[in-house]
Formats: sequence, structure tokens, C-alpha cells
Amino acid sequence: MTGGATAGVDIGGTKIRAAVVTPDGEVLASATAPTPSGGEAMLDVSADLVARATASAGTPVAAVGVGAAGVVDPGTGEVLAASDSFVAWVGTNLRAGLASRTGLPVTAANDVDSFLVGEATWGAVRGVRSAAGIALGTGVGGALWLNGALYRGAGAAGEIGHMPGFGDARCTCGQRGHLETLASGRSVERRYAELAGGGAGDVGATQIEARARAGDRTAVRVLADAGRAVGSAVLVLAALLDVGRVVVGGGLARAWDLLEPALLARIRDEPPVSGHTVEVRPAVLGGDATVVGAAALARSGL
Repeated sequence: MTGGATAGVDIGGTKIRAAVVTPDGEVLASATAPTPSGGEAMLDVSADLVARATASAGTPVAAVGVGAAGVVDPGTGEVLAASDSFVAWVGTNLRAGLASRTGLPVTAANDVDSFLVGEATWGAVRGVRSAAGIALGTGVGGALWLNGALYRGAGAAGEIGHMPGFGDARCTCGQRGHLETLASGRSVERRYAELAGGGAGDVGATQIEARARAGDRTAVRVLADAGRAVGSAVLVLAALLDVGRVVVGGGLARAWDLLEPALLARIRDEPPVSGHTVEVRPAVLGGDATVVGAAALARSGL
């Protein structure tokens, strides 16, 4: 690992953000733009944002790290699989594409992997040898930090969003009963509409959170169900990997105080067989976690 600033890029479904990050995790400057359609266009925007953030920071960067939605091959940097909402994204080579556009070394990873690296380096799981990360957004993502390092497998390690055993609702992947059908922002919206009846209208996850805080029982129920489902997933992670801590982030995690009681109750119901307590904490880096983690990955590759 070397000194000097690096750039981190967060490529999401609605926006792309690039930031210049110091070795101690400070974001010096950032730039954001809407996510365009198509892999090449997304790389063009990403490179432009790196240039803009670097100019704003007034300091050069030694490398670029990118955290992107989808399954990313850890060896090549190619996107192997992604949601259908991303047009011409599968097959895009993040490493080669950004390197050719920026002239800098590039490290590529999944966005939740980058999120967990950020939280492990400067956030809620800093100093923990083995941990897991769960991101509750439009979908549900996961990542693993084992023996002090990111564990990626073939690119999809820790992706618990498509773990089965959570009912019979159809998932966005076409299968049924995955964790994502209960614990994602999209599923919370769907379940609220179903349970509240025809008068509910088109209500987003943020509005559902507000209604839960105002005492709406249906809103409270769907968020509690989401928390309980995440608790079950945490128990699986603890049983398989004996992780000591799990960090939860993503847009839906802003309702942490509404998710946490049912989540922790589920863990208390069936504590890990090891007898060790598994801690579950909300993310502390907020929207910076992915860019900070991606920048840290870039630095580790130098």
C-alpha cells in the first residue's frame, strides 16, 4: 500500500459518484451525475467524474477503484451478471475500460464489496477480523470480510439477497422466496401496497417509513418483517462463517430503529451455536462508504 490520494467510483442504478479520498479515508472532493444507459456510456461518465473530482480536489490521484452494481469478476474486472435494469452492462470490462479512459491503474469490485471495505477500513467494522455487510437498497446485496480481508470468491461471495427460504413471493431474478422479496426497498413497497389494500396508492419506501413513525400499523409490520428476515440471514452467516459482526447499510437502513427490534429478536430466538454473540450495527459512513472502500481497494492494488 502506498501514500497519496486515490479515486473511488460508485456506479449505481440511478447515479454515479466519484470521489478523491486520502489514505486516512477523508473525501477531499466528489462529483455526481445521473447513470446513463449502456456500459460504454457509464464508463465515459465515470471517467469524466474522476477528472472533475480530481480537479476540484486540486491533487492528483495514483489509482482508481470502482464499486459497481452486479457480479464483477475479481480477476478481470468484467461484469458477469447484473439486474435487467442495466442495459448493455453485462460483459463490460470495468478495469480495462476505465484504465484506457483515465490512464491510471484501476481496481474493480461489486458495490457492496466496496461498501464493506469502506466500513471495515474506517467504519462500523473497523478492526474486526471477520464480518459481513448487508446493503438494503432497491435490492439486497451482501459481502464478506474474512480474516482481515475482503473475500470475493468468483465475484458473488456473500450475495445473500438471493438466498431462498423466505416465503413464496417471486423475486426479481425470477425465482421465489428469496431474502430480497422481504427486505429490499422494492419489496417493502410491494408488500405495503398488498396489505394496505387499494387505497394505499403508489407509496415509496421513504413514505412507508414516515407512515410507520406516525403509527401506521401496516407500515410498521412490513418494516418489522424486513428486519426479521435480515435477522434470519444474519443467523445463516453466523452459522456458516462464525462472523462476529454484521454491518447493515443501504437506503432502507435509514429506518434502522424500525428494523432493529425485530432483527435482534430473531437473533435472540436462535443464537449462534458457537455461543458467541453476533453484533449487528448500522453503517456509519453513509453515502461515502462505497467510494471510500473503492478508493481503499485501489490503494491496496498499488
